[in-house]
Amino acid sequence: MNDDDAALEEKKTLPLVLSPTTNLSLPDDILLSSLSRISRLYYPTFSLVSKSFRSLVTSPELYQTRSVLGRTESCLYVCLRSLTDSNLRWFTLSRVPNRKLTNFSGGHLLVPILSRHAPPAHWSSVVAVDSNIYAIGGPINDAPSSSVSFLDCQCDSWRIAPPMRVARNYPTASVLDGKIYVAGGCEDCDSLNCIEVFDPKIQTWESVASPGTERCERLVYKSVGIEGKFHLFGGAGHVAYDPKDGKWDSIGMDMDMGQAWVSYCVIKNIVFYYHDRDREFKWYDYEARLWRKLMGLERLIKFLCYSRVNLADYGGKMAVLWDTFVPSSGSKNKMIWCVEITLERHNDSNEICGKIEWFDVVLRVSKSYELVHVVGVTV
Repeated sequence: MNDDDAALEEKKTLPLVLSPTTNLSLPDDILLSSLSRISRLYYPTFSLVSKSFRSLVTSPELYQTRSVLGRTESCLYVCLRSLTDSNLRWFTLSRVPNRKLTNFSGGHLLVPILSRHAPPAHWSSVVAVDSNIYAIGGPINDAPSSSVSFLDCQCDSWRIAPPMRVARNYPTASVLDGKIYVAGGCEDCDSLNCIEVFDPKIQTWESVASPGTERCERLVYKSVGIEGKFHLFGGAGHVAYDPKDGKWDSIGMDMDMGQAWVSYCVIKNIVFYYHDRDREFKWYDYEARLWRKLMGLERLIKFLCYSRVNLADYGGKMAVLWDTFVPSSGSKNKMIWCVEITLERHNDSNEICGKIEWFDVVLRVSKSYELVHVVGVTV
């Protein structure tokens, strides 16, 4: 072998060394295809990589690709209010890579969303339809408001929706068949628009036939959409509206959950709530017309009497968030806890059992913050 052949052979065997100026970026379509196959729980982490990644994880094209691939999933949003300045701060549940896990920890954290112009939704009624979170009514500058805003959870941006026909102080809202029914909080109980319904698909409000002025009062404080009906709770009793025939029926008080501030949610057409006096979760047996205890949660830590407990439908599972003081801080700081619970109904018995998937501290804040809203969306 001569010197030229040896040099050629050496070149063949030398490892490839990339120059510092080599462009390692991938085309956007390949990045979109890759990101669409990754759980959205990791998107807040990816958004920290670069501006281009941050733009990609909030792009409509990414969510169109996810939809085509059948990769939609449930995401959890949490709203906290500062008692010092009354500002609202929204967070989303994220999964942190390489976080140290324990027996029950899921490696989750609440991370703030960077959206501006969040509405003053402390006393608003908040519901989710598809990938949007709607903040409806509530007082602004101590006056009833008809304003409606929604958080587009694909890009974490707030937008303005058509206002209600009636200004409301403390309305209650529920979702039924993709539409939002709103009642209560209005000053004029004789108004034909005392109860109204919003269709997000066509962005219009319509009036709902009133069950009677004695029931359409400001003290209406809860509502749920189950069994194809809009159920309304208030000072005058419990009534249910059937959109198919446009009629109201008086149901009775057996479904009432008591205090106006009780947190509740509807999961797969079943109402769940936390009974703070009995310190247990309950679900409503619609056929038997009574409340039953949610079994299987004996290992869940007991909530303290001062804890704010919030429930949400998290993709067919139940998410529960609550707060406790940090013992070592002298009650100056709070920990926000979260638990994810799988629900199983046994066909051979009138029982629903909960199975704890994970629970952990997902956020630490000063004591001036309080839980306001917890909402699950599909994106």
